[in-house]
Amino acid sequence: MKTYFQKNGPQESFQLFSTEHILTLLVLAVLGLCLFFFREKLQNRKMNRFIRFTLLLILILSEIGYHSWFIYVDSWTPRYSLPLHLSDLSVYLVIVLLLTKNINLFKFLYFAGLGSALQAIVTPDLGRYGFPHFRYFEFFISHGAVVLSCLFMIAAEKYKPTVRSLWMTFLIVNVYGGMLFLINRLLKSNYMYLMKKPGGGASLLDVLGSWPWYILSAEAVTIVFFYLLYLPFWISRKIKNH
Repeated sequence: MKTYFQKNGPQESFQLFSTEHILTLLVLAVLGLCLFFFREKLQNRKMNRFIRFTLLLILILSEIGYHSWFIYVDSWTPRYSLPLHLSDLSVYLVIVLLLTKNINLFKFLYFAGLGSALQAIVTPDLGRYGFPHFRYFEFFISHGAVVLSCLFMIAAEKYKPTVRSLWMTFLIVNVYGGMLFLINRLLKSNYMYLMKKPGGGASLLDVLGSWPWYILSAEAVTIVFFYLLYLPFWISRKIKNH
């Protein structure tokens, strides 16, 4: 059992689109679809509260586990362990969303949280921590819960993003990135991969050029991805108007 919690144990490195990775993605996809298949039940007050607080508990416990593990292996450091990656910060913001059901926060998180979490689970930066290491489970549980929480707010609360919120989110993310660049310089860190690409060759950034050009390329990719996330709502609106 101790092997699955070690920092430098004999565990297998993470393999992109391995059987375990694909199965994990399928499980999350099925759970997401279930939210929409059973959306009428989710609108029941008691069921709504139960699911919201279940997701809330999962997110809180995953974060406690994450930082506890870093402390356990004597590796917690501001250079690597702060929740400053957009997908990690989204975990905390989603906790607030589940508690408050703030629609403006949802509009931001639909693009920034859901978008970054989806990118993270499809191309994870897990290094040597493949299945069934603790870090593998913690990573997919926390990021998967962010995805499911955003989908839950759509299915149960009927929240919808807007084009305005898409561009506001893009602006906020860029301002945050500018602040984070300074923090990275101060800490000699690489949050949001603004200083260099993640290792392992499993990231979308690997095909976007060298530093700093991949950052500019990522801006264009982000806009396209945000519009793809908005596309289902645009199609739905068009169908209703005809």
